[in-house]
Amino acid sequence: MTAPIERPGWGAVTVHTPRFSVVTTVFDPEPEHLLACIASVDAQAADPAVAASGIEHVLVDDRSTRPEVAAVPRGAASTSHPVTRAVIRRDHNGGIVAASNDALAAATGDFVVLLDHDDVLADGALASVAAVLDADDSIDVVYSDHDLMRPDGRCAWPMYKPDFSLERLRHHNYITHLVVARRSLVDEVGGFTPGTDGAQDHDLLLRLAEVAAPFHHVPEILLHWRQAPNSSALDSRNKPAAISAEVRAVAAHLERCGIDAEVTETGRPGVVRTRRRIVGRPLVSVVIPTRGSRGRVWGAERIFVHDAVSSIVGREPDVDLEFVVVLDAGSEPVVERGLRRIAGDALRIVHYDRPFNFSDKINEGVSAAAGEYVLLLNDDTEMIEPGSIAEMVGLAQQPDVGMVGSKLLFDDGTLQHGGHLYHGTITHSLLGWASTHPGPYNMANVVRECVGATAAGSLMRRDVFLRVGGMNTDFPANYNDVDLSMTVRHAGYRILWTPEASWYHFESRSFSHPIDPAETALIEQRWGRELYVDPYSNPNLTPGRNDWLELPGRSGAPPYEDLPDGRRSWG
Repeated sequence: MTAPIERPGWGAVTVHTPRFSVVTTVFDPEPEHLLACIASVDAQAADPAVAASGIEHVLVDDRSTRPEVAAVPRGAASTSHPVTRAVIRRDHNGGIVAASNDALAAATGDFVVLLDHDDVLADGALASVAAVLDADDSIDVVYSDHDLMRPDGRCAWPMYKPDFSLERLRHHNYITHLVVARRSLVDEVGGFTPGTDGAQDHDLLLRLAEVAAPFHHVPEILLHWRQAPNSSALDSRNKPAAISAEVRAVAAHLERCGIDAEVTETGRPGVVRTRRRIVGRPLVSVVIPTRGSRGRVWGAERIFVHDAVSSIVGREPDVDLEFVVVLDAGSEPVVERGLRRIAGDALRIVHYDRPFNFSDKINEGVSAAAGEYVLLLNDDTEMIEPGSIAEMVGLAQQPDVGMVGSKLLFDDGTLQHGGHLYHGTITHSLLGWASTHPGPYNMANVVRECVGATAAGSLMRRDVFLRVGGMNTDFPANYNDVDLSMTVRHAGYRILWTPEASWYHFESRSFSHPIDPAETALIEQRWGRELYVDPYSNPNLTPGRNDWLELPGRSGAPPYEDLPDGRRSWG
């Protein structure tokens, strides 16, 4: 499209409306960093198709105090290059939101590319984005993987992100860079919100998600995020005001979405905590299949189901509970007597006299349940965090959520379940990691979508469980929760995992459960290749592993840096 455009300092000229407007606000970066940023934009024109479709670079100097910084954009504006450049110098320092909105007002492209003044676009970044947009003209927002550019100039710590995860975005800005958004949509949501300085990108992404989710993820490193001395890429505590701004941005988003929740800081950099307020006082049916097994844990003998129930009784003040225990025929009488003593009138016993079939036992328990919600729970568990069930109910209230998984720990405190992972194999995310570890890019710290959740500790609305047909009894011992998870997702529901609901799971202590090859063959037959393609993993990661190890040939750098003062900074 050709039109007259007024460019600051240029007057009225006739140009082609560019496809991409790269917008950069400038305030006192190192001059060489700003020069590298500008050069990386210019380099995008090396691709003939991108150059032909048009690139402009809008730089807004927010009244930098260093004369050598202010001189850089002026010099860039006077150069001749396929990338057109508009330069604005504000008459006073207004902060990043004000400067960013000035940049948007001056931009003329169809898509806005957000680029910080010290960051660097990877070679071919806009060509990769253009290929995505050419393939599907309905896409409104694109984001990519990125890495960090160390103070020594070396790129490391790649951030290999999942495909779009709304719940994760509500708890921290896992997207950050690179973001490309349709200009008309950015205008529709009002651009950058005054008062969100430090969290303005997160706020904008949440607003865009309300009208344009899901975003399209490009699993390529398209931006190098520089660890400049005052950058949050080096240490998020460099911008303390951003933390309270994050809380306000997320709270405003949830309010706009009609979600009643309390949002608070967590003490974890860049991460907020949300607590959904529960509507009414629902009844939750805790469904526990058992044969009354005994085992030794932490030096003491126990009947597992007794401790599973007693760890919950009296620790859930916000919901009503019933315990539906599916008890094998022939179990010791002491098992039922003990359960009645522990749970009292809240106990329902379902006697089960058929050959072992975990799926069938769960289905029988749900059929006997009266609750609006059902918590599927193994008998060899012990609740850690009071209010864990209420946490899961709060998330499951959302009509598009079909299943909520919990954080399960082995008896030594290491992680047993961080959500299912189907990346070349069927396993648990971060299996065996320390329970206090934040996980790659904070994934163990936040509520997030996952491909599946274990039936050893997951909650569903009872109507959803019945709507998807319950558990498939063709899987008596293994993969029944995998099949249920796949079925739930195919029905259009999201599956969430929360670290705020936690249990010990004394797996393999109650009985051994070798995998029947017939069950493996059946799950693969039912779901095919889809079973091993996990949208919440990343194709840059090694298949068959659960530890987010990069494929060979990537950076190979660890996801943390030991800072000079002895603290460890995680990516």
